[in-house]
Amino acid sequence: MTVAEPAAYTATIPSPRAPLPDERVGGGRVAAGGPGRGRRRGIRWLALGALGAAFVVTCAGVGLPTDRVVLLGWVLAGLVLYAAADGPRRVVRLLVDWLPLVAVLLAYDASRGLADGFGATVHVAELATADRWLAGGGLPTVVLQQSWQADWWKAVASLVYASHFVVTPLVLGVLWVRNRERWTTFARLVVGLSAAGLATYVLYPAAPPWLAAKEGVIEPVRRLSGAGWEVLGLPRAGALLADSQGQVNQVAAVPSLHTAFAVLVCLVLLPVARRSWQRLVLLGYGPAMALVLVWSGEHYVVDTLLGAAYAGAVVAVAARWRARRRRTAPARATAGDGAVRASTVDA
Repeated sequence: MTVAEPAAYTATIPSPRAPLPDERVGGGRVAAGGPGRGRRRGIRWLALGALGAAFVVTCAGVGLPTDRVVLLGWVLAGLVLYAAADGPRRVVRLLVDWLPLVAVLLAYDASRGLADGFGATVHVAELATADRWLAGGGLPTVVLQQSWQADWWKAVASLVYASHFVVTPLVLGVLWVRNRERWTTFARLVVGLSAAGLATYVLYPAAPPWLAAKEGVIEPVRRLSGAGWEVLGLPRAGALLADSQGQVNQVAAVPSLHTAFAVLVCLVLLPVARRSWQRLVLLGYGPAMALVLVWSGEHYVVDTLLGAAYAGAVVAVAARWRARRRRTAPARATAGDGAVRASTVDA
């Protein structure tokens, strides 16, 4: 599926701009001068440390939040604390940048819950058939669940699965602080990938393995994405995850956006990764997420492959769009200058 980068959201997400008069930009950071600079930075890190501690305590007591509104709220709170040390203008810039993005993502979340209500036929058996063909007969989810039930693996799997809800907002926050141009690119890719996934959910609703097993279409499969929280001594986290999973579209298996966003993070950050371990983590994140999703009964192998393909397609289309913009920029500038000269002559 070819995914175009819609003008609606490319116009919505702000583009990088020149620094404000009282800003000095270096690597995306803004440095405010003055004798109180060191004290403000100290207060900034104390406040961020307190916020981080509050997040850890909340996760330990209630569970890792999986709601996009809550997670974006935590990230924005941290960014406000960070930006406040540079003065009110930096906070204003933060809000101008982020509020349109938040509005678009919340609209996506609201529409995602309605995607299964358009009356399209839910595809249940086709994906299982495709997976059997890929695996040469056996269903990968069934084979993995029969083979891997160690407690340590359940804990690792739940952590990898839950990272999906944290990594993308966290990367957005870090990029805004360090490299606003890359943040703009990543924000547009996040919106584009979400829109492509939503369109597919509407056009091709598909049941995940655990639901297909519940309907008796495939062998018994358990939904194990939250099984590790009990092992980790955090049963409330598992209960929160199960509750949130029950409130979303249950037939949104194709594509796997968990895999898609893991691959997207890799594609965006890999070019700027400086250390070997960073590159290894980025390259391994997508396959690790896909393995967990298949084992836990959340997705088929084909779902994860399509998710990776969607991420690659969105990045490729966005790169082509940017290249075309660069090629046509001189012509647009010339046309604009001509229009200005014509209006001056007419005046």
